[in-house]
Amino acid sequence: MINIFLPESTAETISRIDKLSPDSAALWGKMNAAQMFAHCAVAYEMVYTDKHKAPNGLMKFMLKAFIKKGVVNEVPYKKNLRTAPQFVIADERDFEEEKSQLITYIKKTQELGADHFDGKENLSFGKMPVQEWNNLFAKHLDHHLRQFGV
Repeated sequence: MINIFLPESTAETISRIDKLSPDSAALWGKMNAAQMFAHCAVAYEMVYTDKHKAPNGLMKFMLKAFIKKGVVNEVPYKKNLRTAPQFVIADERDFEEEKSQLITYIKKTQELGADHFDGKENLSFGKMPVQEWNNLFAKHLDHHLRQFGV
């Protein structure tokens, strides 16, 4: 798994993103490339914006107990897994706008660095060590970039 906090990993990820076009077809799933960018940005929106509400106590407990391990470990996601409602992007999106926003979030994360994230509270999973933050971001991006063949 790449280390999203390293400049070379950020450059590699952005290079993969740059290989996509509005006409890039997914190898699986229902999203187009613009929707995929918006979908991937949700994980960053949860860190950098107030766009998404934190789950209630019971839901947060359930997420930590049953979902977190699969999200933050290093095992790649399987194709066509169900996604949380806030990650569903069903409307049409502007490719360049969504691409630019995602790249901005990726760069901001790398620039803030590992120390900023170590022990930081995650909206759904509570405080997480830096390795779990890395895996959350890197694994999700890799999964969807592979979905589009890059």
